[in-house]
Amino acid sequence: MTSFPATARRVRDESIGPRQRRMHLRNCLYHFAPYGFRATWHHLATTHRIVGGIEADPSSLVRALDELEMARALVLPRAAAFAVRRRLRKREGRRVPASAHPWDSWGCHAIAYCPDPQQHPVEPLPVVVGRVLDACAAGADPAGRCLVCGNEDRQPGEACRNCGVLAGRCGNPV
Repeated sequence: MTSFPATARRVRDESIGPRQRRMHLRNCLYHFAPYGFRATWHHLATTHRIVGGIEADPSSLVRALDELEMARALVLPRAAAFAVRRRLRKREGRRVPASAHPWDSWGCHAIAYCPDPQQHPVEPLPVVVGRVLDACAAGADPAGRCLVCGNEDRQPGEACRNCGVLAGRCGNPV
C-alpha cells in the first residue's frame, strides 16, 4: 500500500482519469479517516458533491482532498510528538503508555468515530478534528459531554444524537 502523500498526488494528477482519481481519494481514507472509513467518505462525498458521474465535476475530488489534508495536518505534529515521547519512555523501561493518544497509530482512524456513516458532523473535518484533539490535550472526559458538539445529553456507549460521534477513549471507538 502506498503512503497518503503518494496517493494524494494521484488524486491531483489530471493525466489520470476521474474514476481512478476518485478511487485514489478513497484509498487516502485507508491512511486517514477521522470518522471511520464509511462516514468520512460520506462526509466528503456529500460536502463536495462527489457524484457518481465524476466526469461532470472532477475538481470536487481535489476540494475533498484539500479538506482531508487540512485535518490530517492537525494530527501529524501531535502523532510525531507522541512517538518521540513513547521512544523516550521505552528507553527508560516504561513499556506501557502513560496516557491514551487520541488517534490510531496505524492510520489515524476514528478520531471522531461515527458508527452510522450517514450521521456525522456537518462542520469541516479540520474543525471537528481540532476540537477533539484540543479537548483530549486539555484532559476532557469523553464519558461526560460530547467532545465535538458539546452535547451533555449523551448516553455512555452510544453515539451523540446531535453529531453522531461515538466517544470512546478520548476520541477512539470503545
